[in-house]
Amino acid sequence: MRSKYLLCLLLILVSYSYAQELDDNFTEDENEIIDSLLNEDGLDDLLELARLKSDFIAISFDYNNDTYFSGRDIGIDQFNSTPQITYLNSSGFFANISSMYYEKFQPKWDFVSVTVGYGDRFGKNNQFRWFAFYDRYFYSDPDSNPFKNAVNTGIEIENKSRTLGTDITMSYLFGSEGSIQFVSTSYGEIKLLEKGNNQFKLRPELRITVGQQTIQLARTFTFRDREITVYEENNDFGLVNTQLYIPFQYSLNNFDLEFGYVFNIPSALEGESNLSSNSNFAVSISYLFGL
Repeated sequence: MRSKYLLCLLLILVSYSYAQELDDNFTEDENEIIDSLLNEDGLDDLLELARLKSDFIAISFDYNNDTYFSGRDIGIDQFNSTPQITYLNSSGFFANISSMYYEKFQPKWDFVSVTVGYGDRFGKNNQFRWFAFYDRYFYSDPDSNPFKNAVNTGIEIENKSRTLGTDITMSYLFGSEGSIQFVSTSYGEIKLLEKGNNQFKLRPELRITVGQQTIQLARTFTFRDREITVYEENNDFGLVNTQLYIPFQYSLNNFDLEFGYVFNIPSALEGESNLSSNSNFAVSISYLFGL
Protein backbone atom coordinates (compact mmCIF):
# COMPACT_ATOMS: atom_id res chain seq x y z
CA MET A 1 0.00 0.00 0.00
CA ARG A 2 2.89 2.33 0.74
CA SER A 3 3.92 2.03 -2.91
CA LYS A 4 0.51 3.34 -3.98
CA TYR A 5 0.95 6.47 -1.87
CA LEU A 6 4.43 6.97 -3.30
CA LEU A 7 2.88 6.69 -6.75
CA CYS A 8 0.42 9.48 -5.88
CA LEU A 9 3.27 11.68 -4.68
CA LEU A 10 5.31 10.90 -7.78
CA LEU A 11 2.44 11.86 -10.07
CA ILE A 12 2.08 15.19 -8.31
CA LEU A 13 5.81 15.92 -8.52
CA VAL A 14 5.90 15.01 -12.20
CA SER A 15 2.97 17.31 -12.92
CA TYR A 16 4.75 20.20 -11.20
CA SER A 17 7.91 19.54 -13.19
CA TYR A 18 6.41 19.26 -16.64
CA ALA A 19 3.14 21.20 -16.63
CA GLN A 20 3.19 24.67 -18.10
CA GLU A 21 1.30 27.32 -16.13
CA LEU A 22 -1.72 28.97 -17.68
CA ASP A 23 -1.60 32.58 -18.74
CA ASP A 24 -2.76 34.88 -15.94
CA ASN A 25 -5.28 36.61 -18.21
CA PHE A 26 -8.02 33.99 -17.94
CA THR A 27 -11.32 34.25 -19.77
CA GLU A 28 -14.51 34.26 -17.75
CA ASP A 29 -15.12 30.62 -18.75
CA GLU A 30 -11.68 29.60 -17.45
CA ASN A 31 -12.23 31.40 -14.15
CA GLU A 32 -15.57 29.65 -13.69
CA ILE A 33 -13.88 26.29 -14.26
CA ILE A 34 -11.15 27.01 -11.73
CA ASP A 35 -13.83 27.92 -9.19
CA SER A 36 -15.71 24.68 -9.85
CA LEU A 37 -12.67 22.57 -8.99
CA LEU A 38 -13.28 23.22 -5.32
CA ASN A 39 -16.85 22.15 -4.80
CA GLU A 40 -17.70 18.57 -3.92
CA ASP A 41 -18.56 17.75 -7.52
CA GLY A 42 -15.20 19.09 -8.70
CA LEU A 43 -14.45 16.04 -10.80
CA ASP A 44 -17.70 16.38 -12.71
CA ASP A 45 -17.23 20.11 -13.15
CA LEU A 46 -13.82 19.54 -14.70
CA LEU A 47 -15.70 18.40 -17.79
CA GLU A 48 -16.28 22.09 -18.44
CA LEU A 49 -12.67 22.24 -19.58
CA ALA A 50 -13.48 20.18 -22.64
CA ARG A 51 -15.18 23.10 -24.35
CA LEU A 52 -12.00 25.22 -24.00
CA LYS A 53 -10.14 22.83 -26.35
CA SER A 54 -7.11 22.58 -24.08
CA ASP A 55 -5.48 19.93 -21.88
CA PHE A 56 -5.29 20.63 -18.15
CA ILE A 57 -3.95 19.23 -14.89
CA ALA A 58 -5.55 20.27 -11.61
CA ILE A 59 -3.99 19.67 -8.20
CA SER A 60 -6.18 20.11 -5.13
CA PHE A 61 -6.25 19.47 -1.40
CA ASP A 62 -9.42 19.22 0.71
CA TYR A 63 -9.71 19.37 4.50
CA ASN A 64 -12.69 18.69 6.80
CA ASN A 65 -12.47 19.36 10.51
CA ASP A 66 -14.77 16.42 11.34
CA THR A 67 -15.70 13.13 9.69
CA TYR A 68 -19.15 11.77 8.88
CA PHE A 69 -20.18 8.81 6.72
CA SER A 70 -23.37 9.22 4.72
CA GLY A 71 -24.12 12.12 7.07
CA ARG A 72 -23.85 9.84 10.11
CA ASP A 73 -21.75 10.47 13.21
CA ILE A 74 -19.58 7.42 13.97
CA GLY A 75 -18.60 8.72 17.41
CA ILE A 76 -14.99 9.57 16.53
CA ASP A 77 -13.97 13.22 16.37
CA GLN A 78 -11.31 13.41 13.69
CA PHE A 79 -10.37 15.50 10.70
CA ASN A 80 -9.85 14.08 7.22
CA SER A 81 -8.01 15.34 4.17
CA THR A 82 -7.91 14.41 0.48
CA PRO A 83 -5.05 15.25 -1.90
CA GLN A 84 -5.84 14.63 -5.56
CA ILE A 85 -4.63 15.25 -9.09
CA THR A 86 -6.86 15.33 -12.18
CA TYR A 87 -6.06 15.36 -15.89
CA LEU A 88 -8.52 16.39 -18.60
CA ASN A 89 -8.03 16.03 -22.32
CA SER A 90 -9.64 18.50 -24.72
CA SER A 91 -11.69 15.65 -26.20
CA GLY A 92 -13.57 15.24 -22.91
CA PHE A 93 -11.58 12.33 -21.46
CA PHE A 94 -10.48 12.75 -17.83
CA ALA A 95 -8.57 10.80 -15.19
CA ASN A 96 -8.15 11.32 -11.46
CA ILE A 97 -6.12 9.83 -8.61
CA SER A 98 -6.80 10.67 -4.96
CA SER A 99 -6.25 9.36 -1.47
CA MET A 100 -8.01 9.78 1.88
CA TYR A 101 -6.30 10.50 5.21
CA TYR A 102 -8.07 10.12 8.57
CA GLU A 103 -6.62 11.55 11.78
CA LYS A 104 -7.42 8.63 14.15
CA PHE A 105 -7.93 5.59 11.93
CA GLN A 106 -5.26 2.93 11.65
CA PRO A 107 -3.88 2.91 9.06
CA LYS A 108 -4.45 6.63 8.61
CA TRP A 109 -4.36 6.47 4.79
CA ASP A 110 -7.58 4.56 4.17
CA PHE A 111 -7.66 4.15 0.40
CA VAL A 112 -6.45 5.27 -3.01
CA SER A 113 -9.04 5.94 -5.71
CA VAL A 114 -8.37 5.93 -9.46
CA THR A 115 -11.00 7.33 -11.85
CA VAL A 116 -11.29 7.43 -15.64
CA GLY A 117 -14.21 8.85 -17.60
CA TYR A 118 -15.64 10.94 -20.40
CA GLY A 119 -18.23 13.71 -20.72
CA ASP A 120 -19.50 16.40 -23.07
CA ARG A 121 -22.05 19.20 -23.40
CA PHE A 122 -25.01 19.29 -25.79
CA GLY A 123 -28.26 21.10 -26.53
CA LYS A 124 -29.08 24.77 -27.03
CA ASN A 125 -26.36 27.00 -25.57
CA ASN A 126 -24.69 23.80 -24.30
CA GLN A 127 -26.90 23.91 -21.24
CA PHE A 128 -26.96 20.11 -20.90
CA ARG A 129 -24.04 17.88 -20.00
CA TRP A 130 -23.70 14.11 -19.79
CA PHE A 131 -20.87 12.19 -18.16
CA ALA A 132 -19.80 8.65 -17.31
CA PHE A 133 -16.84 7.42 -15.30
CA TYR A 134 -15.40 4.36 -13.56
CA ASP A 135 -13.86 4.32 -10.06
CA ARG A 136 -11.44 1.73 -8.68
CA TYR A 137 -10.70 1.72 -4.94
CA PHE A 138 -7.56 0.30 -3.34
CA TYR A 139 -8.04 -0.04 0.42
CA SER A 140 -5.38 -0.30 3.12
CA ASP A 141 -7.47 -3.13 4.55
CA PRO A 142 -9.00 -4.86 1.49
CA ASP A 143 -11.47 -6.80 3.66
CA SER A 144 -12.87 -3.65 5.29
CA ASN A 145 -15.11 -2.67 2.37
CA PRO A 146 -17.11 -4.89 -0.01
CA PHE A 147 -17.13 -2.22 -2.74
CA LYS A 148 -13.96 -2.07 -4.84
CA ASN A 149 -15.48 -0.60 -8.01
CA ALA A 150 -18.09 1.92 -9.09
CA VAL A 151 -19.68 2.70 -12.45
CA ASN A 152 -21.24 6.17 -12.60
CA THR A 153 -23.33 8.05 -15.12
CA GLY A 154 -25.26 11.29 -14.95
CA ILE A 155 -26.71 14.36 -16.60
CA GLU A 156 -26.72 18.06 -15.70
CA ILE A 157 -28.75 21.07 -16.77
CA GLU A 158 -27.85 24.73 -16.19
CA ASN A 159 -29.46 28.05 -16.98
CA LYS A 160 -28.01 30.17 -19.76
CA SER A 161 -25.89 32.30 -17.43
CA ARG A 162 -24.55 29.20 -15.59
CA THR A 163 -25.65 30.58 -12.22
CA LEU A 164 -28.20 27.83 -11.45
CA GLY A 165 -27.93 24.13 -12.13
CA THR A 166 -28.90 20.61 -11.16
CA ASP A 167 -27.27 17.28 -11.87
CA ILE A 168 -28.34 13.72 -11.14
CA THR A 169 -25.77 10.93 -10.86
CA MET A 170 -26.46 7.20 -10.66
CA SER A 171 -23.72 4.96 -9.25
CA TYR A 172 -23.46 1.19 -9.09
CA LEU A 173 -20.91 0.00 -6.55
CA PHE A 174 -19.71 -3.57 -6.69
CA GLY A 175 -17.09 -5.99 -5.43
CA SER A 176 -17.93 -8.82 -3.06
CA GLU A 177 -21.35 -7.13 -2.80
CA GLY A 178 -23.38 -4.70 -4.91
CA SER A 179 -25.19 -1.44 -4.15
CA ILE A 180 -26.86 1.36 -6.08
CA GLN A 181 -26.98 5.07 -5.27
CA PHE A 182 -28.62 8.19 -6.71
CA VAL A 183 -27.35 11.69 -5.93
CA SER A 184 -29.13 14.92 -6.89
CA THR A 185 -27.13 18.14 -6.56
CA SER A 186 -28.62 21.60 -7.07
CA TYR A 187 -26.56 24.76 -6.81
CA GLY A 188 -26.61 28.49 -7.29
CA GLU A 189 -23.84 31.04 -7.78
CA ILE A 190 -23.69 34.63 -6.52
CA LYS A 191 -20.76 36.88 -7.39
CA LEU A 192 -19.96 39.02 -4.36
CA LEU A 193 -16.85 40.72 -5.72
CA GLU A 194 -15.09 40.86 -9.08
CA LYS A 195 -12.10 43.10 -9.63
CA GLY A 196 -9.50 42.30 -12.25
CA ASN A 197 -8.35 38.72 -11.75
CA ASN A 198 -9.86 38.60 -8.26
CA GLN A 199 -13.25 36.95 -7.76
CA PHE A 200 -15.21 36.23 -4.60
CA LYS A 201 -18.33 34.07 -4.85
CA LEU A 202 -20.99 32.35 -2.78
CA ARG A 203 -22.01 28.96 -4.22
CA PRO A 204 -24.65 27.24 -2.03
CA GLU A 205 -25.35 23.61 -2.84
CA LEU A 206 -28.09 21.16 -1.84
CA ARG A 207 -27.27 17.46 -2.20
CA ILE A 208 -29.79 14.64 -1.73
CA THR A 209 -28.56 11.04 -1.57
CA VAL A 210 -30.84 8.05 -2.08
CA GLY A 211 -29.52 4.50 -2.08
CA GLN A 212 -28.83 1.25 -0.34
CA GLN A 213 -27.30 1.37 3.13
CA THR A 214 -26.16 -1.54 5.26
CA ILE A 215 -27.02 -1.03 8.94
CA GLN A 216 -25.37 -3.13 11.64
CA LEU A 217 -27.80 -3.86 14.45
CA ALA A 218 -26.78 -4.96 17.95
CA ARG A 219 -29.21 -7.09 19.98
CA THR A 220 -28.29 -7.87 23.59
CA PHE A 221 -29.97 -10.51 25.77
CA THR A 222 -29.23 -12.62 28.86
CA PHE A 223 -28.85 -16.38 28.61
CA ARG A 224 -27.89 -18.55 31.66
CA ASP A 225 -26.78 -15.46 33.57
CA ARG A 226 -24.51 -14.36 30.73
CA GLU A 227 -25.03 -11.21 28.67
CA ILE A 228 -24.77 -11.99 24.94
CA THR A 229 -24.68 -9.47 22.08
CA VAL A 230 -25.63 -10.58 18.57
CA TYR A 231 -24.80 -8.39 15.57
CA GLU A 232 -27.05 -8.47 12.52
CA GLU A 233 -26.89 -6.57 9.24
CA ASN A 234 -29.92 -5.01 7.62
CA ASN A 235 -30.03 -3.71 4.03
CA ASP A 236 -32.49 -0.94 3.24
CA PHE A 237 -33.09 1.38 0.28
CA GLY A 238 -34.28 4.95 0.75
CA LEU A 239 -33.32 8.53 1.49
CA VAL A 240 -29.86 8.36 3.10
CA ASN A 241 -28.82 11.98 3.66
CA THR A 242 -29.67 15.58 2.83
CA GLN A 243 -26.70 17.92 2.81
CA LEU A 244 -26.51 21.71 2.60
CA TYR A 245 -23.12 23.11 1.68
CA ILE A 246 -22.45 26.87 1.87
CA PRO A 247 -18.99 27.69 0.48
CA PHE A 248 -17.25 30.98 -0.19
CA GLN A 249 -14.78 30.85 -3.11
CA TYR A 250 -11.89 33.20 -3.73
CA SER A 251 -10.09 33.02 -7.09
CA LEU A 252 -6.90 34.69 -8.26
CA ASN A 253 -5.77 33.65 -11.73
CA ASN A 254 -5.14 29.88 -11.61
CA PHE A 255 -5.32 29.59 -7.80
CA ASP A 256 -8.50 28.96 -5.82
CA LEU A 257 -9.29 28.96 -2.12
CA GLU A 258 -12.62 27.83 -0.70
CA PHE A 259 -13.96 27.68 2.84
CA GLY A 260 -17.44 26.48 3.66
CA TYR A 261 -19.95 25.09 6.12
CA VAL A 262 -21.44 21.59 5.69
CA PHE A 263 -24.77 20.71 7.33
CA ASN A 264 -26.02 17.07 7.23
CA ILE A 265 -29.54 15.81 7.93
CA PRO A 266 -29.29 11.99 7.83
CA SER A 267 -32.51 10.03 7.31
CA ALA A 268 -33.10 6.91 9.37
CA LEU A 269 -33.36 3.70 7.41
CA GLU A 270 -34.84 0.46 8.74
CA GLY A 271 -33.04 -0.48 11.92
CA GLU A 272 -31.66 2.99 12.63
CA SER A 273 -32.76 5.36 15.36
CA ASN A 274 -31.69 8.51 17.20
CA LEU A 275 -29.95 10.03 14.20
CA SER A 276 -29.13 13.69 14.67
CA SER A 277 -28.11 16.45 12.31
CA ASN A 278 -24.46 17.48 12.33
CA SER A 279 -22.10 19.96 10.73
CA ASN A 280 -18.45 20.64 9.98
CA PHE A 281 -16.19 23.14 8.27
CA ALA A 282 -14.39 22.44 5.01
CA VAL A 283 -11.41 24.11 3.35
CA SER A 284 -10.08 23.46 -0.16
CA ILE A 285 -7.22 24.80 -2.24
CA SER A 286 -6.47 24.05 -5.89
CA TYR A 287 -4.11 25.03 -8.67
CA LEU A 288 -4.72 24.63 -12.39
CA PHE A 289 -2.04 23.99 -15.05
CA GLY A 290 -2.35 24.10 -18.81
CA LEU A 291 -0.39 21.62 -20.94
